[in-house]
Amino acid sequence: MSPLGALLERLAALHPKKIDLSLERMERLAAALGNPERRLPPVVHVAGTNGKGSTVAYLRAALEAAGRRVHTYTSPHLVRFNERIRLAGELVDDARLCDALERVAAANDGGPITFFEVTTAAAFLLFAETPADVLLLEVGLGGRLDATNIIEAPVASVITPISIDHVEFLGDTLEAIAGEKAGIIKPRVPVIVGEQPDEALAVIERTAARRRAPLFARGQQWTVQEEAGRLVYSDEDGLLDLPRPRLMGPHQFDNAGLAVATLRAVPELRVPPPALEAGIRGADWPARLQRLPVGPLVARAPREAEVWLDGGHNAGGGQALAHALAELEERVPRPLVLVVGMLANKDVSGFLGAFAGLAREAICVPVPPEHNGMAPDDLARIAAGLGFSASTAGDVGAALDGLARYPLTPPPRVLVCGSLYLAGTVLAANETLPN
Repeated sequence: MSPLGALLERLAALHPKKIDLSLERMERLAAALGNPERRLPPVVHVAGTNGKGSTVAYLRAALEAAGRRVHTYTSPHLVRFNERIRLAGELVDDARLCDALERVAAANDGGPITFFEVTTAAAFLLFAETPADVLLLEVGLGGRLDATNIIEAPVASVITPISIDHVEFLGDTLEAIAGEKAGIIKPRVPVIVGEQPDEALAVIERTAARRRAPLFARGQQWTVQEEAGRLVYSDEDGLLDLPRPRLMGPHQFDNAGLAVATLRAVPELRVPPPALEAGIRGADWPARLQRLPVGPLVARAPREAEVWLDGGHNAGGGQALAHALAELEERVPRPLVLVVGMLANKDVSGFLGAFAGLAREAICVPVPPEHNGMAPDDLARIAAGLGFSASTAGDVGAALDGLARYPLTPPPRVLVCGSLYLAGTVLAANETLPN
């Protein structure tokens, strides 16, 4: 194990619970470190259920195209922990990350602290010590009690589409979950909102009104739509005719539109139209409907098969994925096979149900053993109940081997999905590392 891996493993043992939402521990630790969260570049704080990472990717690409130096903080990582922290455009290296984590551990002095709180504090140290123009800060879970929410005055609060997920921590209704996500809204700070269910939007609107935060909501202050393969965006400042997003799927028009709205709503973030175009064309976000054209794992699939990868794992993510695959099916018909692994606390029926009638087969596999994965046999029973031809395999490679032995005609379109943790193992096995 590398020195960084050993250090991360040691820090993960400081608190008995992997997730324990609270701001008290984080505030104590930040104070012991000299409050680095008060010395950050202008912060764009991003919460929501689906689309956070893609929206951050579009924001980063557009800002960098305009010559800005951009920090980003996202989670979880797919293959390497370093993916979570990008300093002025570059992934943090092991040496700097280890140094920051050791300083945080020393300041914590053995107190109970969650792994996410430790790593967020280390990220804040690195961001405060490295010059940049903007910090794109993604919430880990929820918003109100998330460790990132010790930020007092971001330049923008962004809320991506909300759906049911993490009910054991955030509540089992859209209103309750929206209340937690809306907890990032700060007094008089603009809040830019993607497409929402009515119940969620009502909660966000009430929170923004109470905090006198200017609201820029899709369908009210701005709109985005696809027209003839182009992204057409409009707000009170005018209309923009922009290129099709590089990332696949109709939902990426929504994510890109939310990024454009954010950049236009906040004067400090404004970039010229050529930078918006470059950002939409150039944004990259692994394991979000990502085509894997070559690699050791892909080589095990049937000849000429397509292998796609997505980390979506809730009902909203399933609906967006199914919509994208249905659109692809209309253009290039192929039998769709799901290779799926999910955590035990996820809404399997809500996710898989979106593919009913679109996919003919679901091969159920385990997620990495260190996570609370659903047993493939249990997953297959649920899939069979939804009408899939369901089976199990020991891992994604074995699932692809099975398809290669009994090839479909024409060669299938394979979607590996259900968990970002599963997606990480696929990228590692296929030697397709995020950079």
